[in-house]
Amino acid sequence: MARPRKCRMISSMPTSEGFVPIGGGCDRSRTITMTVEEYEAIRLIDLKGLNQEECAASMEVSRPTVTNIYDSARKKLADALVNEKILLVEGGDFNYSSENRKTGKLTEGNNNMKIAVTYENGQIFQHFGHCENFKVYNVEDGKIVSSEIENANGSGHGALAGFLKDKGISTLICGGIGGGARIALAEAGIKLFGGVSGEADAAAEALVSGKLQYNEDPQCSGHGEGHNCGGHGEDHNCGGHGHGEGGCGHRC
Repeated sequence: MARPRKCRMISSMPTSEGFVPIGGGCDRSRTITMTVEEYEAIRLIDLKGLNQEECAASMEVSRPTVTNIYDSARKKLADALVNEKILLVEGGDFNYSSENRKTGKLTEGNNNMKIAVTYENGQIFQHFGHCENFKVYNVEDGKIVSSEIENANGSGHGALAGFLKDKGISTLICGGIGGGARIALAEAGIKLFGGVSGEADAAAEALVSGKLQYNEDPQCSGHGEGHNCGGHGEDHNCGGHGHGEGGCGHRC
């Protein structure tokens, strides 16, 4: 029986969902995907200046594992830069460091409400802006009484907050989320619990019971200043961002 892979601990999520070569358009046939733990290894070693032993300690894995993760990340980064490919940052086997997590619970007066969870195959979908389905839980007297799956009908980053508001959602549980989307949710009066992974049903139950572990600032939260990706509707429509001719410098 194969030994299960251990989740790599992540201090913060990527600040962008990916990058697009300027002038390269948004051709998805030329795409490379870097996992979140590969991104973390690059961040810790190349940006923060940690050695591989320190990186391994931070990610709570062995030194050889970090070496493999780091080598894979560097090759993908080089391939994306030299061959002008779209670089996406998503997926992998990871969890958040305990110091970046808090316990979420419903506040007094919120015993009757609707909770939405980004949803895919029973799990919490990790990229809010590209979520196609939400599982909506109806809470009455502090207990989940029913649930249903709602399709977002192709809504983009900026439209998803409005979609949820129209459905009467007051609380959202998700994984990574962009800064523009967080602002839109706040303006819609929707409380956010980000940086959550695992089973959607379990997360909703944990929130209701006051035991949900979440990241107060998941950091996938901000695509960077000036990178509000609201209102795309279609994936990778990179026009009109003000990044100069040829499209934007990140994945939309």
